[in-house]
Amino acid sequence: MRPALLGDLQPHRYRVTYLGYNGDGHFDRWNLSTSAYLATGTDDRNPLAQREQSIRAGMFASELSRDFSWVRVRGNLFLSTGDKNPYDGKATGFDSILENPQFAGSDSSYFIRQGLPLIGGGGVALSARNGIQASLRSSKDEGQSNFVNPGLKLFGVGADFDVRPEVRVFTNVSSLRFAETAPLAALRNQAVTSDSLGIDYSVGFHWRPFFNQNMIINGSVAMLKPGDGLKALYGANQGSLYSVILNSVLSF
Repeated sequence: MRPALLGDLQPHRYRVTYLGYNGDGHFDRWNLSTSAYLATGTDDRNPLAQREQSIRAGMFASELSRDFSWVRVRGNLFLSTGDKNPYDGKATGFDSILENPQFAGSDSSYFIRQGLPLIGGGGVALSARNGIQASLRSSKDEGQSNFVNPGLKLFGVGADFDVRPEVRVFTNVSSLRFAETAPLAALRNQAVTSDSLGIDYSVGFHWRPFFNQNMIINGSVAMLKPGDGLKALYGANQGSLYSVILNSVLSF
């Protein structure tokens, strides 16, 4: 999976240090979970910029929720920095080593659950399957991290409903925007004038028929309504994208 199908395709090495803070607690009846990370280091030759890059990028994620009897209402915020100039020797788009987000609907969300291909028939993805970052890498599992990327802004709300002891229903709506569009314009050699990626709607359920973890049945329906920024990449006539999932987990 290396190098990714972008730029001059030459192999490259990077050295990155992650500094992070995580908090999980509550204030009275309000629950708050927070993560913040800074990535700093060097890339000896970014394939898009075709030069050495100094890496300095950040990420912030937070979920604020409150319980009302059998209902939990949530607000989600995710910010990752983007690179406003791919050729200036400064890589400011945040990327992780390996991500597995349990956030903003997690795998019931279309954007998080489904990978969005960008170039090379999916050789470089806008975002990876089961990922939340628009990192423009070849693979979340095997591809190298890429710190020249558009970044992401996510603002979302959701609610969980414990309708029965064995059934939980959850809903989420998230607004998605690129932090910067310059890396997309450089990769596709076209103008990307809007930062709107789209709005993600999802509803799903968890059913534990035996009130334990031996059998869990999951289902969800999700829709991503593309914004003008995604339409610039996929075509002006791009319609909404849908995902329907039904699976079960058996443990004996």
